[in-house]
Amino acid sequence: MTSAKPYFIQALHQWITDNGMTPLIVIDASYEGLRVPPGIEEDGNITLNVSYDATDHMTMDPDLMTFNARFGGRSQALIVPMESITALFARENGKGMVFEMEDHESEPPPPKNNKNDKDDKPKRPHLTVVD
Repeated sequence: MTSAKPYFIQALHQWITDNGMTPLIVIDASYEGLRVPPGIEEDGNITLNVSYDATDHMTMDPDLMTFNARFGGRSQALIVPMESITALFARENGKGMVFEMEDHESEPPPPKNNKNDKDDKPKRPHLTVVD
């Protein structure tokens, strides 16, 4: 299956916007393929206002969030891989979601031999709510 993360990001962005608040994303600044202006990183993260008022030509697909934003009075094109986004929340009240980073270089788990093993049950997903 494809990652559910882009769908959560799009839904949360719409929910925050529909409630008249400002959506902010937190990005892992070390993520490959990220294109943002230099000098906006803080402690390995980048926080960006992704409201429709602060961006122009925003698009979100399963792989990328792209938009233009002004930095120092100059419009710049930004490319943000969806997997680089670690959180999305409303600036006004902090409501949103924190995402776990997926390890793309991990090897697949070894096959299980014993079908009667109690550990074969699927584990419940773990979500974190940010208040």
